[in-house]
Amino acid sequence: MQVLKFGGSSVSNAENINKMISIIQLKQKAGKTVVVVSAFGGTTDALLNSVVLASEGNETYKDKLKEIERRHLEIVKDLIPVAQQSSVLSMVKKSCNEMEDICNGVFLLLELSSRTRDRMMSYGELLSSQIISAKLKSVGAENEWVDSRKLIVTNSNFENAVVDFEATNKNIQTHFSAANYSLFLLPGFVSADMKGITTTLGRGGSDYSASIFAAALNAKVLEIWTDVSGMMTADPRLVANAKIIPSVSYQEAMELSHFGAKVIYPPTIQPVMRKNIPVWVKSTFLPDQAGTLIQSESVKNGTSVRGISSINKIALLSLEGSGMAGIPGFSKRLFETLADTQINVILITQSSSEHSICVGIEDDSADKAKEAVDKVFSYEIERGRVEPLIVEKGLVIVALVGDKMKSHPGISGKMFSALGKNGVNVRAISQGSSERNISAVIAAQDVKKAVNVLHEEFFETTYKQVNLFITGLGNVGSKLMAQLLQQYNYLEQKLHLNIRIVGLGNSKKMLFNDKGIDLNNWKSLLQEAEEMNLAQYVKTIQSKNFRNSIFVDVTASGEVAKIYGDILQKSISVVACNKIAASSSYIYYQKLKELAREFNVHFLFETNVGAGLPVIGTLNDLLLSGDKINKIEAVLSGTLNFVFNNYNGEKSFAKVVKQAQDEGYTEPDPRLDLSGTDVMRKIMILARETGEKLEMDDITNNTFMPSSCMTGSVDDFYQAMEKEEDHFKKIFEEANKVSKKLKVVARYENGKAEVGLEPINSEHDFYHLYGKDNVVLFYTDRYTDQPLVVKGAGAGAEVTASGVFADIIRAARI
Repeated sequence: MQVLKFGGSSVSNAENINKMISIIQLKQKAGKTVVVVSAFGGTTDALLNSVVLASEGNETYKDKLKEIERRHLEIVKDLIPVAQQSSVLSMVKKSCNEMEDICNGVFLLLELSSRTRDRMMSYGELLSSQIISAKLKSVGAENEWVDSRKLIVTNSNFENAVVDFEATNKNIQTHFSAANYSLFLLPGFVSADMKGITTTLGRGGSDYSASIFAAALNAKVLEIWTDVSGMMTADPRLVANAKIIPSVSYQEAMELSHFGAKVIYPPTIQPVMRKNIPVWVKSTFLPDQAGTLIQSESVKNGTSVRGISSINKIALLSLEGSGMAGIPGFSKRLFETLADTQINVILITQSSSEHSICVGIEDDSADKAKEAVDKVFSYEIERGRVEPLIVEKGLVIVALVGDKMKSHPGISGKMFSALGKNGVNVRAISQGSSERNISAVIAAQDVKKAVNVLHEEFFETTYKQVNLFITGLGNVGSKLMAQLLQQYNYLEQKLHLNIRIVGLGNSKKMLFNDKGIDLNNWKSLLQEAEEMNLAQYVKTIQSKNFRNSIFVDVTASGEVAKIYGDILQKSISVVACNKIAASSSYIYYQKLKELAREFNVHFLFETNVGAGLPVIGTLNDLLLSGDKINKIEAVLSGTLNFVFNNYNGEKSFAKVVKQAQDEGYTEPDPRLDLSGTDVMRKIMILARETGEKLEMDDITNNTFMPSSCMTGSVDDFYQAMEKEEDHFKKIFEEANKVSKKLKVVARYENGKAEVGLEPINSEHDFYHLYGKDNVVLFYTDRYTDQPLVVKGAGAGAEVTASGVFADIIRAARI
């Protein structure tokens, strides 16, 4: 004997029913078969809606009933040959007339009891099973239609009846032992009490019906056919890369179904588990796929976690008060009150101090619970021993499920670490003594991110998804986009990182795409995007709430630098090519550092000093290893190094500076470079990274630029430099006369920093510095006589973009 159950999606229309018929015909070859079916998809809701409308005095219930009748008659006409339709159409008409009579009575009385609701809802399965039975007969598959109400006996708890298994099992065994058929069709969900009055087994009860029949008949297998190919590692509506679970234990299946996995109804497992009957969950639409096997022992899958599930619309109730500590009976009174109010408790957690107890319930029951609990504890509340019940709504329970978790230490730590790194705040935690389930209560808006984060942590062996929001698409930003495109496959194959650019912005436009922006076509897409509004841009980034998110600033904008705090507080890392934030007031710099630590993300700005050179990284490595920075000497402007390496008095100083700007080595306003301001920012950043509380005003700037060059527009700046050519030539000739080279040098020592143009002799490390190179000398306790030297190209869009790229990878991998 085998039992097959087909859900509402499998019988939603004639096309799907024909697929089901093919499966039944194939399965029937293996022996006696019991088929349990649900109502046609959506019918139960439609029936309930009709009778509720009638109870409200709303005559539109008649239209709803006509639509239900029309749908069932159409399916009969589509499925069954004309010559065999008459009796089935009559059955449908008769049932629809009965439904109309019930609703008419409810409409007149304006009263709807649970008993009447059960009677009304039962028609869905009664109709679908008789139509499918007739269809099978029309294709030569002789079968017996059996009314489940004659077999499954329950109490009179309408809408969620409790099965009397002793009477039920006897009825089932008696009927089937005497039956002459090899194929049986039965309606799921429906049952009857001892008086023969129709009851139902609760929503999803058709699974339960099938399990009851399988256990009573000692079936060799129960197969549940639905619209997915088995139970999955997570809800595929939330996790695009969710996988089919090949095998789960009965206990794991119960935990997953209790915590929101809709593939199987929670009570279904109990009857078959007692008889050790295997359960297959398979897809009607992909019958050749293996599906999920539920049995006593699950097969190892390489991870101790079997699946991730969630329950939406949860409220937390917190009973707190100093008068609770050490006083027995508070928990008992709380749970008795909730039970008396017909409120189901989903999750429980209590502090070891006994000062508070917290329970999770369905959101819809929260107001009723508060009223009841506050009433019961009114005496203690009036005397200040207990606070009024605290209710938090808009929450979700996320649960890890797996039999093997108890033998693997660190699962909880891994779970909460992953959630914390992505800014998912956990409001309550619960873990059973069996350690088969670890549950966390979180905000509803975080559920998609949380489930994806956990799925990536426990199931993704292929890649980690990283979501980038890139702001600033000029010279450096464009190079960065090209590098990301070039390295996309390498990152996925070698580093297992799936990099998605989900947001782009420049001074004019902003563009978002949750599935990732096409890197081959981003320029044209951005041109057609909406106008940039920085406040809205930030708000959208925050609302996306993606996991593993990184905000990349490749602008020179002070306004963009001001939003870093808002970004970090949403647990989004910041990678800044923009120097303004790290070189602004020390208070703001320190605030950003503290926010990154507080929200467990990264604030990285390697390219602020030395473009793509590992200057800040090297400095931090020295400090982390216990070394002490005593002195820093550096040439930190690739622009100025390029200028003085190319200026010899033959071509004007202004023309050499213009050449540097044209080749992309200068800031948008070259005066930031030539005034020494940019170098001052860089040495200040390095000093701050050593722990020094340094401000721009604390740095001595021995500028070589005449004041006449530093006013007006950029064009005025170039004209003024032409007029001051003699000044620049004199500086060059004085150095050249003694065989020295001019370098703008930055120094930090003993808490002091200075910047200035210096003539460098041939023995110094700075002398042999060519093109746009930078060099930084770190004198430390370990590097005393010979400094640690970091040297290389310190300007240029390509190398700067590569430095930003390196920071992105650093933020993504940690």
